Amino acid sequence: MAITFATAISAQDGQNPLLKAFDTPHGTPPFEEIKLEHYLPAIEEGLSQAREDVRVIVENPEPATFENTVEALERSGRLLGEILNIFYPLTSSNTSDEMEALSFQIQPMLTEYSNDISLNPVLFERIKAVYNDRENLDLDTEQAKLLENTYKSFTRRGADLNDADKARYREISTELGSLSLKFAQNSLASTNSYTLNIPPADAHKVEYMPVFVKEAMAEEAQSRGQEGWTVTLQAPSYSAFMKYSRERDLKEQLYRKYNSKGNEGDEYDNTAIVKRIAALRSEMGRLMGYQTYADYVLADRMAGSRTTVENFLTELLESTRDWAWEDFREVERYAATMDDAPDRLMPWDFSYYNEKLVTDKYDFNEEIIKPYLQLEKVEEATFMLANKLYGITFKENPDIQVYHPDVKAFDVYDKDGSFLSVLYMDYFPRASKRSGAWMTTFRDMYVTEDGDEVRPLVTLNFNFTKPTADTPSLLNFNEFVTVLHEFGHGLHGMFAKGKYGSLTGTSVYRDFVELPSQLMENWATEKEFLDLFAVHYLTGEKIPDEIIDRLLKSKNHMEAYQNVRQVSLGKIDMAWHTLDGVVPVNVEEFEKAAIDGTQFMPDVLGTTTSTSFSHIFSGGYATGYYGYKWAEVLEADAFSLFKENGIFDTATAQSFRENILEKGGTEHPMTLYIRFRGHEPQTSALIEKIGDGRQ
Repeated sequence: MAITFATAISAQDGQNPLLKAFDTPHGTPPFEEIKLEHYLPAIEEGLSQAREDVRVIVENPEPATFENTVEALERSGRLLGEILNIFYPLTSSNTSDEMEALSFQIQPMLTEYSNDISLNPVLFERIKAVYNDRENLDLDTEQAKLLENTYKSFTRRGADLNDADKARYREISTELGSLSLKFAQNSLASTNSYTLNIPPADAHKVEYMPVFVKEAMAEEAQSRGQEGWTVTLQAPSYSAFMKYSRERDLKEQLYRKYNSKGNEGDEYDNTAIVKRIAALRSEMGRLMGYQTYADYVLADRMAGSRTTVENFLTELLESTRDWAWEDFREVERYAATMDDAPDRLMPWDFSYYNEKLVTDKYDFNEEIIKPYLQLEKVEEATFMLANKLYGITFKENPDIQVYHPDVKAFDVYDKDGSFLSVLYMDYFPRASKRSGAWMTTFRDMYVTEDGDEVRPLVTLNFNFTKPTADTPSLLNFNEFVTVLHEFGHGLHGMFAKGKYGSLTGTSVYRDFVELPSQLMENWATEKEFLDLFAVHYLTGEKIPDEIIDRLLKSKNHMEAYQNVRQVSLGKIDMAWHTLDGVVPVNVEEFEKAAIDGTQFMPDVLGTTTSTSFSHIFSGGYATGYYGYKWAEVLEADAFSLFKENGIFDTATAQSFRENILEKGGTEHPMTLYIRFRGHEPQTSALIEKIGDGRQ
């Protein structure tokens, strides 16, 4: 029996652009037409249709089959999904107070709908019947994976619980949804709530800083109606000031504000939210039959268990901690030789003295490299790299509507000329945009019931310093690496192939998703690549070999120290999610105990990571932050194959595309990785890479 879902739009909704077919290039969202008031009625209509889709499945009198139950469920609620894939990305990249309020209004509605599906006993019995008969079904690999994922998602969301526990699961998941949303909103508000202005009378406090830093600070002040120079808690502004300023008192003030976001006892305080989220997750883990929330989550990850993750983090820490101490002490000794040396190196001193050490030791600093990393040239180079590896091309399309004037949209074409994807590039910070860098999609790739392939709409988000009246946007080296990192995620989305949206693109295990992004970072330090594009933005002079050589010599500087920093974040994540039900009274003390043995400088009272750690409390990385280091192991091993065959080797790239990028979550990641690389990855590959960089 064929399943036909509700798709009709009521007459009164005829003017709502979200409830009409998008008459736009590639069916892209008509952002110029969509208003805030359109979302709620559209979401309500989407929920109504989604519930009707599920009712059709549940009330089907015929025996459950893969097609009429599992596949039908995968294709249900399409309208709702399309609307939410517009709404939620914009809450990160172009939000407003009204949109934030609306997200609170719709969150309980969506959680209720999700729970109504996962806790529907009739629907689960139909899925279970298909799953129990799976050995007798003629399913291809993708269908088998969809069946496995669907069954697991139901059991992992309480479908096998008794009625009382189902009710409690519903309560927990509803509250967690609201709390995570509130955490994210507090973090953004806390970031935007503070600025540091240096008035013209204090010009001596900035006169020695690089021109690009002073110009950005002056532009920031002007945009706020202030005189002089203004620093914000947005990463580009904060990091530049901490790196180049000599004003210890101002840097201490900034450091304390930046590292106490969500922990200041004000209206944006996240301490109670952090503890409540941890308590609810702990309870959910036990409710689902696991000792801790981490055990519950990791049972469905590449790592497989809490023990594996804890041993992995311990091995990385113990293998590199002595090297990290050497890194730190080198900066400490260097600082002691300076005329302005502090009595004791404090966290707000570190970036400044480390930058000066790099300049002296390697004759290299950001001022040397930034003129050769103009944003437009980096964009061209990134597209060129994708073309050399995979044969794809990019063409800016002004007819595609964008959600903010800063955003650019590109048509992406495959090597045979066929349309592959739309790529949105959003480079600059603003008050309506959260900090950091990320990739998301306005539409995932899938195949319709009629067999038509729907291609993805991918967006990459950054927070780089905007161009000024006199200077274009020039990237520091880490920002250049960030472009390549997020572009790797973008390739994962753009190359997606498969029938089911829940299995395509970046819909993979959380500890596997960073492989494509971290692999791409390697080209940032390849001379053969830099030679192709890096020219001085004023003179057009090609980047001198000596600068590349100095960059390459400095690229592993502090790598062990940064590795331990990442391990410490993974330990914070694991600590919050291995609670056995007893929630700590004091967030600061709990966090400091969790990262004992990973810190090199004095504790600063009032500072925490947890209360602004959006990755784990609102970003989907709960019990998954270790995945960045896990993926580094995969990446270190994977890139060695490119090094063996040539960094632009198209055969190696094609294998990576076919076995990793295109496959998404259609097969187990270890199966995919071994198919590409020929063997399982080893942690020693990363440790050796860090060690080799010290020679």
